[in-house]
Amino acid sequence: MALTDVAIRNARPTGKTRRIWDGGGLYLEVTPGGSKLWRLKYRFDGKEKRLSFGRYPDVTLKDAREKRDEARKLLANDTDPSEYRKAARAARLASAANNFEAVAREWFERMMSDKAKSHKDKVLARLENDLFPWLGKRPISEITAPEILACLRRIEQRGARDTAHRAMQNCSAVFRYAVITGKAQGNPAEHLRGALPPARPGHFAAVTEPEMVGPLLRKMDDVNATFPVKCALRLAPYLFCRPIELRSMRWDEVHLDAAEWRYIVGKTQTPHLVPLASQAVAILRELQPVTGRWDYVFPGRHDKQQPMSGNTVNVALRRVASYPGAASSGKSGGPSCGCADADVRGQRSVLLRAHQCFP
Repeated sequence: MALTDVAIRNARPTGKTRRIWDGGGLYLEVTPGGSKLWRLKYRFDGKEKRLSFGRYPDVTLKDAREKRDEARKLLANDTDPSEYRKAARAARLASAANNFEAVAREWFERMMSDKAKSHKDKVLARLENDLFPWLGKRPISEITAPEILACLRRIEQRGARDTAHRAMQNCSAVFRYAVITGKAQGNPAEHLRGALPPARPGHFAAVTEPEMVGPLLRKMDDVNATFPVKCALRLAPYLFCRPIELRSMRWDEVHLDAAEWRYIVGKTQTPHLVPLASQAVAILRELQPVTGRWDYVFPGRHDKQQPMSGNTVNVALRRVASYPGAASSGKSGGPSCGCADADVRGQRSVLLRAHQCFP
């Protein structure tokens, strides 16, 4: 006789475990302590076996019957329900262990070991700041293209379009690694080509018209940014250097009394001397009490042992400028324009900026 909910609720414990059968091998086991447990008795390869379905009433009579029917379908296909359950559990555990963050860090350690430290730091920062918070704990085999796109659009919405494109490239590389190591079946990031607006060109518009310089400089004090960022913006027009060289300026390279900045040019590894205008010296003296305890004149916001990121300066500059193309990568154009107006030979301007000069 098949079980009913009323019969199950009225089943009372006795001095020993007893079984109340429903049909098709399904029964309710009532323990002396009063627990009511669902069990399935079946045979596979000539051996009697049992499968647990959970506790009543957490698992209802209807639920237990559905689980029994699923198990019998497996038996009809010559599959042991117990082994099938073990395999499914193992797959879930493996999927949880192979989450996006774990696979991405494995990819980073194996594939980025020979890269420059500065490049590795940027890649890791993109992963940790823009991808891990939303994708990190997700099984990598379950992540979809729309999930990745949502992360990339968050980056884009804060004005970092180039970072969004680079994050997509990093994400795609992680998925390619996951595919070749058997942790994922496909690369959903490949479907995102064209999903983002084109990245801005590497070289942005510089302020080259003298009449544009004054209004730009006057706005720098009012920009919504930290004091070191404001100082970087104010200092840049007085220096002939690349933006990365400005951001990487160290206090031990700056000689305020001599009004000099001496450093090694990154691209050529040659010593370089930059004369400091009185305005530049004043800005640095104003900043020294704030960042002087660290190595970098413009330390990173989160890691003071690293220089300020280029995107930090670019975002602040775009707030100042009235045109979207303004970025710190073009700031050296201002001094060179001034030199041209002052009838300074072009090659001297190039030398001041530490570019190679050809006769």
